[in-house]
Amino acid sequence: MNAAEYANLERIEAAHWYYAGKRELVARWIARARPARPGRADRLLDCGAGTGLFAREMAGLFDTWVLDDHEESLRMLRAKFPADRVLSLAGDRVPLADGSLEVVTALDVLEHTPDDAAVARGFHRLLVPGGLAVVTVPASMSLWSDWDVGLHHFRRYHRAQLRALFPAGQWELVYVNYTNVPAYPAVWLLRRWRKWFPAAATAPGAERAEDRIPAPFLNGLLRRIFVAMAFWPVPFPFGVSLLLVARRR
Repeated sequence: MNAAEYANLERIEAAHWYYAGKRELVARWIARARPARPGRADRLLDCGAGTGLFAREMAGLFDTWVLDDHEESLRMLRAKFPADRVLSLAGDRVPLADGSLEVVTALDVLEHTPDDAAVARGFHRLLVPGGLAVVTVPASMSLWSDWDVGLHHFRRYHRAQLRALFPAGQWELVYVNYTNVPAYPAVWLLRRWRKWFPAAATAPGAERAEDRIPAPFLNGLLRRIFVAMAFWPVPFPFGVSLLLVARRR
């Protein structure tokens, strides 16, 4: 992402129902799938850490590292974490030893990478047996829009495509499902409107709908629905996002 996108994300992510809800549901899935062990803090790496907000929330529970390869993100991360906890890629390799982590998170990261399969293989290398990977990605190419272009996405995912990155011989899939399901019709219509009327969508001073924080009651309600449905066992046929929780074999 460019510097303006990082600044915009830092402005809205603490309060916006989607970003706050995503952090909450991922933290709750980690707690459910990998309960805390008394006397020892598990080691967590947040890949594509962005502004570092999620990692800061996890730092009280885990021995935490952050990784990114964008200079604007690294600048923000170095202001919030000790220097030895801020990592950038060494070529295409994360500079940590094999089997050095218990948890790896990648929140809306894989869509930014040309070779997402290589990234998933890297997660497997970094995790101890039984270690947990928690991944979120944008779903459904039918929702592709200028928003994806502006964020430098390579793709949006369908469920089978995401599952294929975590083969059964290497991973136990704890949960794979679409999330943000109720918002799908509204998002689909919004993306079509921007495609059909690009002049209105890109008018000077026009704010993207994704960047608006709703009124407090609606913002809180949307967050509660978003988080709650991310734990339902129902295999949803569509959604705005996908969540995968996998345990390394």
